[in-house]
Amino acid sequence: MDITPIHRRVVGLDVHQSKITACALIEQPDGSVAVEHREFGGFKRDRRALAEWVRGFDPEVVVMESTGIYWKSPYAALERVGVMAWVVNARHARNVPGRKTDLSDAQWLATLARAGLLRASFIPPAEIRHLRLIARQRQKLVGMLAAEKNRLHKVLTDAGIRLNVLVSDVHGASARAMIKALLADAPMHAILDLAGRLRASREELFEALQPEELSTRHRFVLNEVLAHIEYLEAMIARFEQELLAGLAPWEPQVCLLETVPGIDRIGAAMLLVEIGTDMASFGSAERLASWVGICPGNHESAGKRKSGRTRKGNAWVRRLLCEFAQAASRTRCALKDKFSALSIRKGHKRSIVALAHKLLRIVYAMLNHAAPYQDRTVDYEALVVQRNAPRWLKMLEKHGYLMEKHGYLTAT
Repeated sequence: MDITPIHRRVVGLDVHQSKITACALIEQPDGSVAVEHREFGGFKRDRRALAEWVRGFDPEVVVMESTGIYWKSPYAALERVGVMAWVVNARHARNVPGRKTDLSDAQWLATLARAGLLRASFIPPAEIRHLRLIARQRQKLVGMLAAEKNRLHKVLTDAGIRLNVLVSDVHGASARAMIKALLADAPMHAILDLAGRLRASREELFEALQPEELSTRHRFVLNEVLAHIEYLEAMIARFEQELLAGLAPWEPQVCLLETVPGIDRIGAAMLLVEIGTDMASFGSAERLASWVGICPGNHESAGKRKSGRTRKGNAWVRRLLCEFAQAASRTRCALKDKFSALSIRKGHKRSIVALAHKLLRIVYAMLNHAAPYQDRTVDYEALVVQRNAPRWLKMLEKHGYLMEKHGYLTAT
């Protein structure tokens, strides 16, 4: 069966680290197709030459595979000369078995694109793409920080210090101050004075802070790990500041996402740099969920549902959504009710993924309609009154607007 062409001028690019193979398919006025191959290097001058060569054909479609991170530099070079390339999923453009060369890859991509059999992946604008570098590095730093905190906990346990039994967070302000004072050989009464508002009694804290064997090696490792933790915390704070400053033009969208239970300001910022702000790029919530890889799989044959496993997608967004779902499942909103209903028959992990899918659909609708989140089960006005009424009454009484008479508060 012949493939019916849709586009007349198409360029396919097979991108590698040090080489880019290009194939141009140009339909002539008489209906014949001219094929032109060209190879370019991977340096800046080669990418400029590639961009000029591609622009010379005035192509309708330029297509390349999303090969690791190697596609980013050629994409930016083409973008600078006004050529918007398609970055396609490699799974959608598999070559014919037994005919695998770089030239055939480029020509196969061009052939599929000419027939309209490929669909471009979502590529955000350049400013948001650059902010992705900050957001993703921040996620890496958060992972490193978690690993270092776990190491600190293990070394403390190895030394016989059981502070974690009495405090909910060993890395809280009071617990960290006590650990630092202990490593600095401060008197025990001075260490216990740093407990602040901890619920544990001074006797319990005294027993927990008695090490079994706090050797010189323990002290060295603990001091180094503590210094690294504080260094990572300061670095993460700088990354967050830079990320939020870069998203200043999209402040309204960040504020919209903050209205969703489970999404804080930095989470909203990190989600926006991954999915962008223009939902028309996806077309529907279903396509966005498919791109992220958070929706159920679709595999049915002979009337039987085979597998519902999620497909591979954007792992960064999937991780964020699962964190949001974990937080939303502990709030007082409709999302918590949804999670409770799902967890009875699906279990905790699958319910979190299902709730993350629902959250993504909510985010799509909010950004698409520029409307904040409204929960159908929460009376926000009553919640604000419940939270602030005691303080309001106290201030009214303090300034003479209310007075107590026969056990009741009356207006003056």
